Amino acid sequence: MNAVAHPEARTDFHRPGVGAVLASTWRVGTPERQRAAVDAIRTTWESREWPDLGLLSYSVYTGTDGDTLLHYSQWTSERAYEDFVRTYRDDRNAEIDAAVPGIERVVLHRYAPPRSRVLDEPTARALPGAVAVVEVDFDGPDQERQKAWVDAVFTALDGDAAKRPARGGIGAHFHLSTDGTRVLNVAEWASERAHAEWRADAPLDEAWTRVHRCPGIAGSRVRRYAPALSLSAGA
Repeated sequence: MNAVAHPEARTDFHRPGVGAVLASTWRVGTPERQRAAVDAIRTTWESREWPDLGLLSYSVYTGTDGDTLLHYSQWTSERAYEDFVRTYRDDRNAEIDAAVPGIERVVLHRYAPPRSRVLDEPTARALPGAVAVVEVDFDGPDQERQKAWVDAVFTALDGDAAKRPARGGIGAHFHLSTDGTRVLNVAEWASERAHAEWRADAPLDEAWTRVHRCPGIAGSRVRRYAPALSLSAGA
């Protein structure tokens, strides 16, 4: 089987069989190099057989900063990823690096499959035009704290539903890192503007105060991306 690229570049966050999620960041420097790197990834993967080692999908997002790429892959297990690293990764990366020299591979994190919620029913089935990625780091491993923080966000979103609908929001997908130290939220939006307007209208009520002032948070950041490429196995 070869890789098949999906034109809508949408990740299926509810794909069955996912046991592990890998997310990594590359820095490439300019918007031109972002586009060239995405093209090189597409060419490299579509020219090879799909690695039948438990890889279910591989998606790439381009950062609105004109520098970064976010890579998001779904696996049957972390062991499947380790098998891929041993047998397939270096060859593919070498071809991508030959096309776009100087890529900086910054960091890779491992997550459990996400817990998701719809942001706005009218746009729940829309194709995403933007993705807001929220990363929250804690000061040490604590799986119960990870879960409690996500619970607090869900409570705040529930409170917003009537008074401040997330218009243009599609879905938010919360991932707990397997080492217990961080949470990754990949939120799909119809447009970058829709997300920016929702954030600008953010209240600091009691529910959101609990989210932002959760004990043990060491840092957080929000970055915006555009869907660029989504690959999966095909006949």
